[in-house]
Amino acid sequence: MTPLLLLPCFLLCVATATSNIPKHHVVYMGSSLSDGNRRDAESAESGYLEMLSSIIPSHQRERTSIIHKYNHAFRGFSAMLTESEASVLSGHDDIVSIFPDSILELHTTRSWDFIQEAAAESGRVSYRARPTTTSDDVIIGMIDTGIWPESPSFNDEGIGAVPSRWKGVCMEGSDFKKSNCNRKLIGARYYNMQTTMIGNQSHLAAPKGSPRDFVGHGTHTTSTAAGARVPNASYYGLAQGTAKGGLPSARIACYKACSDVGCSGATILKAIDDAIRDGVDMISISIGMSSLFQPDYLTDPIAIGTFHAEQMGVMVICSGGNDGPDPYTVVNAAPWIFTVAASNIDRDFQSTVVLGNGRTFTGSAINFSNLTRSRTYPLVFGKDAAANFTPVSEARNCYPGSFNPEKVVGKIVVCVADDPSVSRKIKKLVVEDAKAKGLILIDEDEKSVPFNSGVFPFAEVGDIAGFQILNYINSTKNPTATILPTVDIHRYRPAPTVAYFSSRGPAQLTENVLKPDIMAPGVAILAAISPENESGSVPHGEKPSKFSIKSGTSMACPHVTGAAAFIKSVHHGWTPSMIKSALMTTATMYNNMKKPLINSTNNYANPHEVGVGEINPIKAVNPGLVFETITENYLEFLCYYGYKEKNIRSMSNTKFNCPKVSTEELISNINYPSISVSKLNRHQPVMTITRTATNVGAPNSTYIAKVNAPVGLVVKVLPEKIVFAEGVRKVSFQVSFYGKEAPTGYSFGSITWFDGRHSVNTVFGVNVE
Repeated sequence: MTPLLLLPCFLLCVATATSNIPKHHVVYMGSSLSDGNRRDAESAESGYLEMLSSIIPSHQRERTSIIHKYNHAFRGFSAMLTESEASVLSGHDDIVSIFPDSILELHTTRSWDFIQEAAAESGRVSYRARPTTTSDDVIIGMIDTGIWPESPSFNDEGIGAVPSRWKGVCMEGSDFKKSNCNRKLIGARYYNMQTTMIGNQSHLAAPKGSPRDFVGHGTHTTSTAAGARVPNASYYGLAQGTAKGGLPSARIACYKACSDVGCSGATILKAIDDAIRDGVDMISISIGMSSLFQPDYLTDPIAIGTFHAEQMGVMVICSGGNDGPDPYTVVNAAPWIFTVAASNIDRDFQSTVVLGNGRTFTGSAINFSNLTRSRTYPLVFGKDAAANFTPVSEARNCYPGSFNPEKVVGKIVVCVADDPSVSRKIKKLVVEDAKAKGLILIDEDEKSVPFNSGVFPFAEVGDIAGFQILNYINSTKNPTATILPTVDIHRYRPAPTVAYFSSRGPAQLTENVLKPDIMAPGVAILAAISPENESGSVPHGEKPSKFSIKSGTSMACPHVTGAAAFIKSVHHGWTPSMIKSALMTTATMYNNMKKPLINSTNNYANPHEVGVGEINPIKAVNPGLVFETITENYLEFLCYYGYKEKNIRSMSNTKFNCPKVSTEELISNINYPSISVSKLNRHQPVMTITRTATNVGAPNSTYIAKVNAPVGLVVKVLPEKIVFAEGVRKVSFQVSFYGKEAPTGYSFGSITWFDGRHSVNTVFGVNVE
């Protein structure tokens, strides 16, 4: 037989062998049928083991074991299964979905003051001044990399006794004792099994056995959401001020489901189930799937877990991802999730580049350089320091192994950012390892997000400054430069702007829900950290900092969590959708220059970048009206999306019937605080969308609608006036869209209901074809 004929046989054998390798799978069985008591849990586990025994061969009985059990908010388990076993199991009547465990990504002070001042400018009361009587009863569950309990951000001074409704635990480990929990940090869990991918196989590895955070991500996000006030906090002198969370008096429960390599989806599901059982009011998740391979709602562990959290009255806030600025990159976009985009605040971190001819350029950086103006160093463009046989394109991008060390040592290197596969961190390490004196990076896109280079001299400049620096190198016999240490720039304008990295909508799975939902500070945020001892990160003579500056939608998410906790502390009986609506309908679309929000390219931002705008917690405390999205709306959404009624009934533990007409375009009609229409045919009659508003303000109120529509799109509201009176808390209205004269593509606008005191804003996006 010829080698060519053998190839298909070889590929078939490899594929068959791969499908027979056991991998960690999640078996999801819908809503819980009980309250999760011990007897029911044991009975369920017995059933799961019987299920596994029926499909796993007798000579592999060691695999007949359950890794995670889900038995409070929802039913199911995870286990090691081959593809063929999973396929057989998927036909079981009780199973809604079964899918391989996946590794999810971490979406990695002044920010709260900035939000507060934005509210103050609109004549609202001070954030700190608003009295609350139940603020220390709000419990926030943080699913992340754990917590550093000794941080001053988790001090419980002045906080009352732990709420009696709390059912959680403080798990111990070799480096974490029950005494590490207190009246602030009331719960801490960690999980013994995490999945890591090695080749095409999944392996179960035990993380460090305690809730302690050795990554820093969880400590940072937790203190952002609910950290206690810590005066004189800073990152080695930068961003100095009082660090605090959105609700400093809130309780914290941490669920360590992640490590520095990511998070097992099966473990996140377990953490969500535990958090609901423990009694948290809301869950914050700065984690998500890759935007390149987004699963559908019934194979996405976060979407599944958060659906049941919402069903049980627990609000869930998630980061939207860091894969911007491309469209269709937003993740965690299910309608029951509050999806957050990232913005900057009115503080920047800048480092000055001084050339040998005296010219200076302002760069973006967080560096603790020991260089000064008094001495300059030889300056070289990366391509001019290329090693033999190295493509110039690699050397100009600081590609690993691309430099001739003799041409770099002792010099300041200039590189560009043509190749997105070579991150700023890698470029810095390449130049540093080559014994260079510093790095000037030319990167127009990322210069708005300061990079932390530790003690290594670094500055990032835009294209115009970069061109002038390269021109200086090319026109000077012995070019020189120096890079000065970073300084804070206060009252930076414009702010907020959309972060370059923040993932954009529309959502991949459906465009009939506007995503992301809202925007919050996520660039260069100061918050608590696990003390770092990384070489090069601690300035000479300093102790490791208790705080750090980080960027990402990971940082934006806990800002919204803190804002939601603040509203919950004032309106303890409000549902998650009421809090979500309050924040969305009161968000601002203007920056600190009183102009419309812009993105990182200085163009006007649209709702696929910012959602409905930047959070304004003070205004959201008294929104006037809210749009309640109830469980029935979410079940209708699942019908419209195309899921089987049988599975939807399993998910809801009800006899719910899908509407007779269930098409995807009807998703636009679920009672959401924003409106999105994925297809409006310009040659068809008007499309009409219905919304129902609930009055949470004065009993006798009259609201008048004002439409802000883009040119060419005809938008009408009927009725134009809605009246609330004693006994009339809910009123419905219709919004019609007609696009005959509208440009092709998405058009955005808003409908504002005004009663003389409240402005209730509903943002819409309509795609005209």
